[in-house]
Amino acid sequence: MELFQQGLMLLLHWQNFVWMNIGLVIGIVFGAIPGLTVILAIVLFLPFTYSLGAVESFMFLLGIYCAGGYGGSISAILIHTPGTPHAAATMLDGYPMAQHGEARKAMNIALGASTIGGLLSAFSLLFFAPQVAKLAERVGTPEYFLVCLFGLTIIAGVSGKSLIKGLIACFFGLFIETIGIDPMTGGTRFIFGNINLYSGFDLVICLIGLFALGEVLAKSKVSSGQTVSNGVPNDNGTITLQEYKRMGLPVILSAIIGIIIGIIPGTGASMASFFSYNIAKNISHHPEEFGHGSIEAISAAETANNAVTELH
Repeated sequence: MELFQQGLMLLLHWQNFVWMNIGLVIGIVFGAIPGLTVILAIVLFLPFTYSLGAVESFMFLLGIYCAGGYGGSISAILIHTPGTPHAAATMLDGYPMAQHGEARKAMNIALGASTIGGLLSAFSLLFFAPQVAKLAERVGTPEYFLVCLFGLTIIAGVSGKSLIKGLIACFFGLFIETIGIDPMTGGTRFIFGNINLYSGFDLVICLIGLFALGEVLAKSKVSSGQTVSNGVPNDNGTITLQEYKRMGLPVILSAIIGIIIGIIPGTGASMASFFSYNIAKNISHHPEEFGHGSIEAISAAETANNAVTELH
């Protein structure tokens, strides 16, 4: 109890909260800009912590890391390009919601779900850290294989009405992933004599190419004298009580899923967000809304990817 009191006294200094909020702003900015990752932000601002205390440095870097999880949803909702890889699931329904004139509501849903996911994950780490560490040590090769196989099965849930297109995208993604140096044998695969392909393709680059470039081409079809309509212009971002009730169960289940996946080494927030998206679709009374601006989909994806953050 005495150690807890000492830790609490160290935490409650006002300087810690100032640096934490500075980190939050930086994390949101870097997360919202496609191509700028949270890891890059931490590396760039790490030298600033050399003159700070241990607690202040930790709060500053943790603020950057946690805020980046939410920041990726901003560009995913507004410009159809995920700022971070794990915001891709949010984009599937966030951008259609913005097109209907409810961008502010979508961002409020993402913010609330991100907060809940992060808090539940933090409490899990606070109270169950020893048990989590013991469980992570037990994960071996068979478990990794099952996790990878399980991740591929999620494709069936997010492929929409065409499973064939989803499978084609899956196999194309697996092919892209094989390009470069084999981590097991050290041999090269599909580089065709180009040394620039030795390291393969970065996930962020692929996301920008797939989503951002496609959105640019789509917007280029609009003539200079033509305006783009985004639906109702008077969106005040209000979430009704009925909508909160609809999001309740998906948020709780997604938080649990994110915490479990965060415990497993080698997984990530992308898998958690897509898996939660699939679960939310299966339990929803309105599965037809998924892919067209579902509030349950946004809340599930954002809760899961932020629940992974503290435990990953």
